[in-house]
Amino acid sequence: MTTLVTGAGLIGRLTADLLAARGDPVLLADIRAPHASPHPFVTCDVTDAAALDAVIAGHAIRRIIHTAALLSTSIRQDPVLGIRVNVMGTANVLDCARRHAITRVVCASSTTVAYTTFGRHDAAPIEEDNPLHLISERPASIYAMSKIAGEHMALLYHDLYGLDVVVLRYGAVLGGGTEAPSSVPGRLLARLAEGGRSGVPVALDDPFLAWGGREEFVDARDCARANRAALDAANPTQRVYNIAPGTWFSLPEFVAVVREVFPRLDVALPPPLATGFAGFPHLRPAPSATEAAARDLDFRCTFTLADTIRHWTAS
Repeated sequence: MTTLVTGAGLIGRLTADLLAARGDPVLLADIRAPHASPHPFVTCDVTDAAALDAVIAGHAIRRIIHTAALLSTSIRQDPVLGIRVNVMGTANVLDCARRHAITRVVCASSTTVAYTTFGRHDAAPIEEDNPLHLISERPASIYAMSKIAGEHMALLYHDLYGLDVVVLRYGAVLGGGTEAPSSVPGRLLARLAEGGRSGVPVALDDPFLAWGGREEFVDARDCARANRAALDAANPTQRVYNIAPGTWFSLPEFVAVVREVFPRLDVALPPPLATGFAGFPHLRPAPSATEAAARDLDFRCTFTLADTIRHWTAS
């Protein structure tokens, strides 16, 4: 039973590693081959429905983990391409899965879909079924909009066609090398690690790299573990799950953890901000709720922020 992993980025590759390690046949698909990947690979653009259909038919695909996406930094540079990949690409994956009777589809989403609701949320953990005012709390980024659209399409394909789909909302993902990262958390960690290695003072003058209040971060390795858990879950009745550790950090606290790894780190912190992570308009009132993922997927994050920073900044 071969599993197709769309997107050969970090989370896709880590997921393929976990599946292959237990003997599952896996196929990676992306618009370009990853460097030195040990897994079978096929060139495929998820925006090309015919090509995706041919891959599924030609490789006897029975399960799909859909991680292919443009991240927020890239989308700001080319919003139409971002919408094409994140929205139409997801639609193509879901419809191909419907037509080929795929047994389960796991779709990667983001906790940013709920960020605009933070202004009125109380201090309880942020639940998945968080009420959203469609106009006043509309998405604050094209990336978040594309992820909300993907979630709704996935749930509709389940409701209308019986497609067995699970959506995972990752927290702010940390992982991968620190060379030219494209995500906001990756850029933040790269900037701090570079300053820590060089001893050159770091000025966090990019408004996307500083935040007020606290934010939660998740290791890319835990995202891959969650993908595997969602693929295996016997009865994922809620369908949408937060993937986060349940802990959160202010900017000074985050910097302090990085400084444990890089004692020479010298950071000029901005004054307290009224905006949340990555420039979103509200401060986070609480970490994400994780009980549903533990209950339905038997999943809990295992890596602390210190574990994550030590692992991904090791030279």
